[in-house]
Amino acid sequence: MSGIFGAYSKTGKPVLEEVYLGLYALQHRGQECAGIAWSEDGRIAAAKGMGLLHNAIEQQCLTQKNAPCAIGHVRYTPLPGSQQHNVLPIGANYARGAVAVSHDGLITNLKELTVQLENQGAIFQSSTDSEAILHLMAHKSHMQPLDALIDSLRKVKGSYAVIVLLNGVLVAARDPWGFKPLVIGKKDEDHYVASESCALDIVGAKLLRDVEPGEIVVIDDRGMRSLKIHHECFRGMRCSFEYVYTARPDSIIDGRSVYEARKEMGRLLAEQAPCPEAEITAGMPDSGTIAAVGYAERSGIQLEMGVVRNRYVGRTFIQPTQKVRDLGVKIKLNPISEVFDNKKAVIIDDSIVRGTTAERVVSMIRDSGASEVHLRIASPPVLHPCRYGIDTRKEETLAAVRMTVPELCKKIGADSLEYLSEENLIAAIGLPEDQICTACFTGKYLDENDLKAGA
Repeated sequence: MSGIFGAYSKTGKPVLEEVYLGLYALQHRGQECAGIAWSEDGRIAAAKGMGLLHNAIEQQCLTQKNAPCAIGHVRYTPLPGSQQHNVLPIGANYARGAVAVSHDGLITNLKELTVQLENQGAIFQSSTDSEAILHLMAHKSHMQPLDALIDSLRKVKGSYAVIVLLNGVLVAARDPWGFKPLVIGKKDEDHYVASESCALDIVGAKLLRDVEPGEIVVIDDRGMRSLKIHHECFRGMRCSFEYVYTARPDSIIDGRSVYEARKEMGRLLAEQAPCPEAEITAGMPDSGTIAAVGYAERSGIQLEMGVVRNRYVGRTFIQPTQKVRDLGVKIKLNPISEVFDNKKAVIIDDSIVRGTTAERVVSMIRDSGASEVHLRIASPPVLHPCRYGIDTRKEETLAAVRMTVPELCKKIGADSLEYLSEENLIAAIGLPEDQICTACFTGKYLDENDLKAGA
């Protein structure tokens, strides 16, 4: 899981600080490392580091660079990959010039491509998916750089939203199924590309549109033009988990407000899984809060902001080890005793992945005096690992795989536990069913028959 951001100024003004700000808005998509790359004297230059953005990159050093085009990246990386040489963007100075890549997604045929490239003499310096794209381009040095990039992306399977710095030109591309979000914005003569529209807001840019699945957008001094990766798909695979959890609620993805989608999840959950005995509704901050608003609105059960979040603690789900996740829950969330004292409460959360947060919060709410704690989840049970870029790790670590719903309810200590149905999740997102990926809930992964070659 990653957040990517790119900027191009037609007037030649420096953009590095804007890229830095854009990455700040995307920090929720990755907290372990950050990087920014730009072109300097015809070669790729970069500022990178481990940890949160403000620790990874010194903002002051960016003010001294006059770069009119740059790309950036924040990333969540599983622990074995948390090394400096794996920090993106990854850059190279090859036969056709300077190129750097920021990538959100997962290349599913990476092993096959790596073996093929190594047999052709490639020497890999990192374990990132993005490096394979660079090597594929380098092996097509007889092509123009843009053509080499397009040819490389055609060989890639899986999910990708990429922003590429190509000889001072900004290029954005999205896989033919649209797994990962990618939007385009504009302010005056400057163009921006970002994982989410909230990153455009922070730099004062207007959202123009989404990068379409299978589209390549080229931004240079001539403006913006669109090309197609010659694939025609029978269906789309836009990630439903973006609307459930990953994206910020102030973002708009593929024309759908994340806020409105989450609120509708709560409304439909109230209809599907009512809790008439409850006296108060409370949401798990922050990703369950908006669904709780919808649940309270539809059910008529009073909404209380009964759980307070420490704003200086990161997401527990994307912490790399169980020990850190356990500690994170304790210091991240705190119930308000005055709200829950002798009350029957229905708690709304966005999802249960491993069950770490749910179990501890239910316990803390009981300790705060609640007489009953009913849990309602605004998404279906997570039953399958994601193959396309959300780190849910191995299937056997998923709580809903290890236990039935009654068993899980007992394990986390709730009086009742119910989930939103797949049908209602799709209805809440508001996109056609054949345009949404629900594989983590249903196991309906992409099939080769869902893709056919275009003309």
